Amino acid sequence: MTQTLQIDVVSDVACPWCAVGLSSLQLALARIGDAVDAKITLHPFELNPDMGPEGENIVDYIGRKYGRTPEQIAESQAMIRERGASVGFAFGPRTHVYNTFDAHRLLHWAALEGKQLPLKMALLRAYHSDGKDPGNHEVLLDAAQAVGLDADRARRVLADGDYADDVRAQEQKYLELGIHSVPATILNGRYLISGGQPVEAFEQAIRQVLAQA
Repeated sequence: MTQTLQIDVVSDVACPWCAVGLSSLQLALARIGDAVDAKITLHPFELNPDMGPEGENIVDYIGRKYGRTPEQIAESQAMIRERGASVGFAFGPRTHVYNTFDAHRLLHWAALEGKQLPLKMALLRAYHSDGKDPGNHEVLLDAAQAVGLDADRARRVLADGDYADDVRAQEQKYLELGIHSVPATILNGRYLISGGQPVEAFEQAIRQVLAQA
């Protein structure tokens, strides 16, 4: 018997562990197969809400924010590349960190069009694999068009500031619920999985939730 499952994922395009976690989640669902009918809804979180449009050098940014040395940053990035490869996500060289608010506005619209998850994966690859600026409107438009969204409508959404209030409201909602780090994956509105967990962790959690339903 197929059981329905609501999965809410709070994440940011700029977050490498969000790319790992979302890839792991999808692999876990593929393992479970027809036993689950999962509806994944993505919600916004900004790691760098005050960052300007020019972005910041990633070594300077991580060093300032987390107090890490360039050597520690290189080690961390190597580990993330390895974890990404294990779930089929290829990390490339990332030299800068960027503001992602416009990406979240476009993702909000994409949800209304039934293309939110494909667009999120396209944006994660654009930034983490290809090193592109996920705040750049042309990058956003290319990703939208690549997943079958209407480019002219996407351009209007970005140009007119559409869904800004909706994104801010969702960000505030999850902050008030205690989500202060991402990815945060919530099953059926009750069960929280924190971080970019391995496929096995997602699979086990989902099977437990289905068994208890």
